[in-house]
Amino acid sequence: MAEPPRGERLQKVLSRAGIASRRAAEDLIREGRVTIDGRVAVLGDRVAAAGEPPVTVLVDGEPIRGVAASRYVLLNKPAGYVTTRSDPEGRPTVMDLIPERWRRRLKPVGRLDYGTEGLLLVTDDGDLAHRLTHPSFGCTKRYLAKVRGLPGDAAIARLRGRMVIAGRRTAPMRLSRAPARRGARPARASTWWQVELVEGRTRQIREMFFRVGHPVQRLRRVAIGRLEDTELPLGHWRELSTDELRALRAGSGPGPGRGSPRPRGRQPRGRKSRRR
Repeated sequence: MAEPPRGERLQKVLSRAGIASRRAAEDLIREGRVTIDGRVAVLGDRVAAAGEPPVTVLVDGEPIRGVAASRYVLLNKPAGYVTTRSDPEGRPTVMDLIPERWRRRLKPVGRLDYGTEGLLLVTDDGDLAHRLTHPSFGCTKRYLAKVRGLPGDAAIARLRGRMVIAGRRTAPMRLSRAPARRGARPARASTWWQVELVEGRTRQIREMFFRVGHPVQRLRRVAIGRLEDTELPLGHWRELSTDELRALRAGSGPGPGRGSPRPRGRQPRGRKSRRR
């Protein structure tokens, strides 16, 4: 016996949310004005089945009431955390930094190495996660790498080229010398570099700099696409703004993190965490 279809018809959900009558809601769907988790909806789609993961339904780019919305958390990962939901070795994971009530639903998007810091998106929106991680969508991730010494021209040419790592050639990276921080003392023993990757492999940046004789001493991801936040402290998290989410779905970001919501969630030791 065939299993009955799950969930509720999309046009019924739109009607119940007060968007339009069922017939008018069908017209909205036919016109391509409704999306489910970033995908253009079609007649026959069902959503919000009991016990299933929530979805995000937008009409003309605006979320509707009556459907459990996906959650989007931007985390500034410290070194010393594994980018996974659990670790068989018992090491702390990035999920330990997320409110416990959300952990069952959320998953980290992509990976940052145990010793790497920086921006990490944690969400239950599988469609957006795929868009941000699959190289065919061209989402660039930008890193700052502190390396030992000053790579010469030959080393820089190798880094910008394609190396074979684990039997596969890497995609070319963009590499430029990072400007010195204001007030920082010049250091001859190490230099900072800006690295941009579309296809990032496990420990790729560390391995490539190691091969040219300039091991990475510190690595930090500072941007996902054009999504940045220079004010979010290590170990803190915040939810994405509507503008940031729209920009990520469109494949670009709203620019640097000026005016981003203030950090929330985990606070440095000695300070009380703020809650909703």
